[in-house]
Amino acid sequence: MRVESFFEWLGQALGSVIRFIVDGLSGLFNMLSNAGSNFVDGLAQTLGMDTSIISIIALIVGLMLLWSAIRAFMNASIIAGIIWLLLGLWLLSWIIH
Repeated sequence: MRVESFFEWLGQALGSVIRFIVDGLSGLFNMLSNAGSNFVDGLAQTLGMDTSIISIIALIVGLMLLWSAIRAFMNASIIAGIIWLLLGLWLLSWIIH
């Protein structure tokens, strides 16, 4: 009878520890999710664009195109730089209202 109560106590103690860890991680991930959501909302509001995943992906691709233009200009490739720059600006002007 005492052995059963020991294992019951051990199970409850282990369950409490696991529950504490899960609640802590849940709070942490919830905080990170809210921070990310607030960041995306602020970024979208400042740029005047939608908060959809397509708009965010288009923003990232547009910024990558502008970065490619900068790299092309640094490599003295004027024609490629102009092409990358026009593509990047066209994409960014398409998503920013």
